[in-house]
Amino acid sequence: MIKLLLVEDDANLCYIIRGGLEDMIGGYEVKTATDGKEGLRLWQEWNPDVIVSDIEMPVMDGYEMVRRIRETDGTTPILFTSGRVSPKDVVEGYELGVNNYIKKPFLAEELNAHITALIRLTKGIKARDTHTLYPIGKLFSFDAAHALLHHRNEPDKTLTEREARLLQLLCENKGEVVKREAILAQLWDTEEDYFASRSLDVFISRLRKLLAADETVQIKTVKGIGLMLTD
Repeated sequence: MIKLLLVEDDANLCYIIRGGLEDMIGGYEVKTATDGKEGLRLWQEWNPDVIVSDIEMPVMDGYEMVRRIRETDGTTPILFTSGRVSPKDVVEGYELGVNNYIKKPFLAEELNAHITALIRLTKGIKARDTHTLYPIGKLFSFDAAHALLHHRNEPDKTLTEREARLLQLLCENKGEVVKREAILAQLWDTEEDYFASRSLDVFISRLRKLLAADETVQIKTVKGIGLMLTD
């Protein structure tokens, strides 16, 4: 059974989605919060498997809640639900560490499909060989099993599941071009979705910043084809 924290200030929508998820085979154990502050408290006390949150809420919005969660937790999958899915909103959420978006209105079955994909991605990271360690350039190494980026002279940095899976994919194919369509299909379950493509660009930008201390390391964009990690 999946432990799901639903952070939503619309009582009617919360009731409908909670009921729909709890009625599914295999089921969900759902706890709800009406704002980000209450969501933070439940996250700390309950340790959910996945968090589904609205963005615009009283007291504390979804952006601030996610920012605080990601200060210490880079692994719990987080999905934003919102009617606001402009490119700016999407980029802001992904930069904070959100794993995916779903646009309102939606059905519980649709939400379940997104959650299942996120949890499958999480399990894919955790199921990796615990000895999988990739050297990157002169300063870095990447522990794929624990989603940790090691710097020779600085503290480790914990990556989100999607950051880790993307970096691992590039490390496994170092020196070779990985097609964008292949990355989107493997990590976003799509090949052409606009928001997924924008999300990929944001994650690549984040990885480039994380690796910027070593000038021998590059994530190159091969125009019209894909991406390549070199060192």
